[in-house]
Amino acid sequence: MTWQWKSSIVFSEMYYVYFLRMNNSQIYTGSTKDLKSRMRLHECGNVTTTSKYLPVILIGYESYILKSDAQRRERYLKTTEGKRLFRQQFRDILNTVRPGSSVDRAEDF
Repeated sequence: MTWQWKSSIVFSEMYYVYFLRMNNSQIYTGSTKDLKSRMRLHECGNVTTTSKYLPVILIGYESYILKSDAQRRERYLKTTEGKRLFRQQFRDILNTVRPGSSVDRAEDF
């Protein structure tokens, strides 16, 4: 793990859990170390699970310092209880962002 010191705050590489809305209105949850690169793969159809449901829309992500925390969160969000919690937390976004709507792409992070 690479650490960088900036004033009194320690920064390291981050791990991300991200949420995509596919064109069939389903939510895809994944995790990665490089969110921009992973989004490009999804958008180009190079991820088997989402390739049939393009376009995909990034509707949110969470960042973690430890890979194990990101993986644990991803596993939880794929459970029935986790899906219910996700839908509560993202209720407004899910009711607003529809497949085919205009949203920012990975280049805009």
